[in-house]
Amino acid sequence: MKKKIKIAALIIGLMLPISAQSQDSNFGNWLIYIGNKKLNSNWNLHNEVQYRNYNAIGDLEQLLLRTGLGYTFNEDKNNVLLGYGYILSENYLDNNTDQISVNEHRIFQQFISKQNIGIVSLQHRYRFEQRFVESDFKMRLRYFLGFNIPITKKENNNLYFSAYNEIFLNTESKVFDRNRVYGGIGYHINENIRLEAGYMNQFFEKSSRDQFNIITFVNF
Repeated sequence: MKKKIKIAALIIGLMLPISAQSQDSNFGNWLIYIGNKKLNSNWNLHNEVQYRNYNAIGDLEQLLLRTGLGYTFNEDKNNVLLGYGYILSENYLDNNTDQISVNEHRIFQQFISKQNIGIVSLQHRYRFEQRFVESDFKMRLRYFLGFNIPITKKENNNLYFSAYNEIFLNTESKVFDRNRVYGGIGYHINENIRLEAGYMNQFFEKSSRDQFNIITFVNF
């Protein structure tokens, strides 16, 4: 048990960017649902809802709806997916009292690769986004590296550590968009449902935001 905790702490520590010491930091809350419907042995339907708040709850930052059609191959180790997302953002103006609503429609393509190294489960996700933000068109690349490490014994493998780092890169000037670092603990309710809660830091060029994430994963 102690060895697993040390491994998890080391991984999370290595993932924390040095530049995360920023000028500003605020604490918010994200409620996330991620679902996956298996259509047959290869095809799957992805569905996702994220309700993001500037504070604990009630001050909407973003509502994100995402879906996509994926194809799994290589003994369920790889998945390619074509997806669509709608994002409603409530952005504060410079006076920090008034907000403006921003609508975004997003098309994205992604590739996921999974592997195991000892007790550690790794996931690589490469995503390319085409973003229609009001009247602007933008493109962005994202790379996600995630770790899951079981806490309980193999025959009762319910609790686990979870950590990830995801970097966002624009295809135009100001290439760096943001970086996300996350660490949390998850629990398998059964083979189809798991819950996860943890801390995430989202670092921008000159500021950062801290989030408490509550995530539900459902396979059906």
